[in-house]
Amino acid sequence: MAQLRPSLASSYPATSPSHPTAGHLLFHQFWKAKPSTFKELGLRTRIGANKLQVIRAAARSDTEVVSETTKAVGLRGKLNKVVLAYSGGLDTSVIVPWLRENYGCEVVCFTADVGQGIKELEGLEAKAKASGACQLVVKDLREEFVRDYIFPCLRVGAVYERKYLLGTSMARPVIAKAMVDVAKEVGADAVSHGCTGKGNDQVRFELTFFALNPKLNVVAPWREWDITGREDAIEYAKKHNIPVPVTKKSIYSRDRNLWHLSHEGDILEDPANEPKKDMYMMSVDPEDAPDQAEYVEIGIESGLPVSVNGKILSPATLLAELNEIGGKHGIGRIDMVENRLVGMKSRGVYETPGGTILFAAARELEFLTLDRETIQVKDSLALKYAELVYAGRWFDPLRESMDAFMQKITETTTGSVTLKLYKGSVTVTSRTSPFSLYRQDISSFESGQIYDQADAAGFIRLYGLPMRVRAMLEQGI
Repeated sequence: MAQLRPSLASSYPATSPSHPTAGHLLFHQFWKAKPSTFKELGLRTRIGANKLQVIRAAARSDTEVVSETTKAVGLRGKLNKVVLAYSGGLDTSVIVPWLRENYGCEVVCFTADVGQGIKELEGLEAKAKASGACQLVVKDLREEFVRDYIFPCLRVGAVYERKYLLGTSMARPVIAKAMVDVAKEVGADAVSHGCTGKGNDQVRFELTFFALNPKLNVVAPWREWDITGREDAIEYAKKHNIPVPVTKKSIYSRDRNLWHLSHEGDILEDPANEPKKDMYMMSVDPEDAPDQAEYVEIGIESGLPVSVNGKILSPATLLAELNEIGGKHGIGRIDMVENRLVGMKSRGVYETPGGTILFAAARELEFLTLDRETIQVKDSLALKYAELVYAGRWFDPLRESMDAFMQKITETTTGSVTLKLYKGSVTVTSRTSPFSLYRQDISSFESGQIYDQADAAGFIRLYGLPMRVRAMLEQGI
């Protein structure tokens, strides 16, 4: 059962300077009156540089009266208003009436557009209202997601357990942060998610809630209810007259955003099984990729990508274009067994075409602009950084401090990298930088004035002195 705290509607801080929103939704002028006085709103607002969009803030009409169950104490306690991370699928459609029944609350459904595709967003308003929600809020977080979450991880070079490029791990904190913002805007005293009790996402959501507003109540139905699977959920929906989504149930558990697409479940649960060819959705099979290689040039400024083939693009647009280019050539497929935060091992297959291209480009440029010691320190910190992100500790001061360090040491990582894409492979063919530490006049095998080869003899004697002394001891010299 969720730990209920006193009502927080009047206790939110006026501002949050350490974690400012990218632009507050303009709900205040609407929600000062009683919710029951509003017709369906078609509110579309662009806010700030991020151009956040609020797509459909739906409220009940005058003829609809909030159920008496939302005014009374629920079966498990009393909450006033809950912001639910909502996808429109079976699980979250069932969570809406379950929250109202068990906590006597109004439910505000929230959906974040992080690049999962327009089909995932279609019909959400009707589904939310049919499930009993009082309101639906959709935010376009694509630019914020790429700029403020993906690109910092790219600059660090964060990779979890040698392979995983943290697609889902980076998306959860930006979604959870937006939920906290919406909770403040609509006067909610709780947030809720549909994550299971066996996965990592429950931790990622809730650590973000704790970091940004520790006063919020958190409700995790999968840790509380008696529903054990799809059939139970369908039965509950029918019992409460909730329309059951008629979409075909995928045999895989998938998570998609602008950075990647993950696949889990079904035959993948046995690590010995090869993934089926028709499972992949973002990339073609490398065997079926074009026989002609394609070259792509990535422009980078201070460790962050800014252009593709000379064309300056916004972060989200740049990544979307590289997803299309990389997917066409079968780039970015990863099959791995990873260690979940909760202790168990799991097997997942990931498609990250654009991300794989960007990682190759950023890493290659660093070989020109960073010295040996800096690269070694950066790589060692990247391992810890990846662990923090994977574990949901995005708003941990340690990660933020490491980010500041990475930003400083990559100030001169500016230039361009050209890569050759061919049937699943990414090969670097060219790299240039105005801050390159590579000097052809020094590195050339021809004699030069800066490097005297005769100096190497003294260096080798000093560098090898510990080995020589040990050998002398062993040989009695």
